[in-house]
Amino acid sequence: MTRAVSACFVLLVALLTSAVQLAWARPIIAVPADTTALEFGGIRAGARLDELDRLVRSSTGARLRCDHAKVDRHVMECRAVINHPDLGASLKLWVSAMDSVAGVITISSDVTADQLDRWRESIEQRYGKVGARAQGTQLMMQWVRHGRMLRLTWRIENGRKTASVSLVDGPVLDAWGQGRTRPGGS
Repeated sequence: MTRAVSACFVLLVALLTSAVQLAWARPIIAVPADTTALEFGGIRAGARLDELDRLVRSSTGARLRCDHAKVDRHVMECRAVINHPDLGASLKLWVSAMDSVAGVITISSDVTADQLDRWRESIEQRYGKVGARAQGTQLMMQWVRHGRMLRLTWRIENGRKTASVSLVDGPVLDAWGQGRTRPGGS
């Protein structure tokens, strides 16, 4: 019995040694980009207001303009215009932030057909292809990762094509919603 256990032990050690050697001998495999932190043009869902303000300053020299929401002082409504050479000259940026963390970010601009294709292709390259869905007079594509959402929407309005990307951070909105007192004490 002892010889059988010894033989099994030797065989097990040999197999483990071979497995370790094979693991070290393998070439390093490229790790794909993190696709859980949804972002568009370097703007990520859940960004802090100071991070977004730095982006605006580096883009236009202006500041992110923010005001407290009337209903909840923890909510900041912010706006700015940014210049982004890859996405278009002038992009409107809207942010709703809870305790200085963006819950909803919208980036919007009038676009040409080529610009819209570049927006869509940059998103699909990172997050994969999805079908476009019609919602009334507009079309939209949506990607969801770990409670966060990126939505590309476009429509023709007054003869011009307008596109927007919305970045929604569900965990930020959930945390804000849980901290609010509800009317009627419930």
